[in-house]
Amino acid sequence: MRGGKNFGRKVGFYSETAHENSVNTKIMHSTFARSFFSLFASSFLLLGLAACGTSKSAFTQSGQGSYYADKFRGRPTASGTPYRPSKLTAAHNTLPFGTKIRVTNTRTGRSVKVTVNDRGPHVKGRIVDLSKKAARKIGLVEAGVAPVQLKVVRAASGR
Repeated sequence: MRGGKNFGRKVGFYSETAHENSVNTKIMHSTFARSFFSLFASSFLLLGLAACGTSKSAFTQSGQGSYYADKFRGRPTASGTPYRPSKLTAAHNTLPFGTKIRVTNTRTGRSVKVTVNDRGPHVKGRIVDLSKKAARKIGLVEAGVAPVQLKVVRAASGR
């Protein structure tokens, strides 16, 4: 019924306007393309890592490091364990909890091995927050903030 009362209305499952059909098709193709690309990229990354024998344990990062203030003593970390300044622990934004990392103060050359048990730091430009004991071992307490390099020593066990 072109030109009649029903022009532009939906009849059953079909739309009578070319514009609506065009928009619906574009949305469907766009959603499919994003899903396909995401699946393809994930598969490619996993296959690539397996093929060349690399893993997250090869991860390194450089930036500014700092340490927890004393006011956080006893407060729960993101992993649920309370913060203990006397333990060798750290906060990192993306590494899984339980990952062992070696943090090196690039000014002093001293390093310490710590376990990631929290998320942070939440300050732009910083890559790791250390417990007070870990910070003391690499000479970070006096400086407060210092350039550091971190390297994954052992990836977290998949629990």
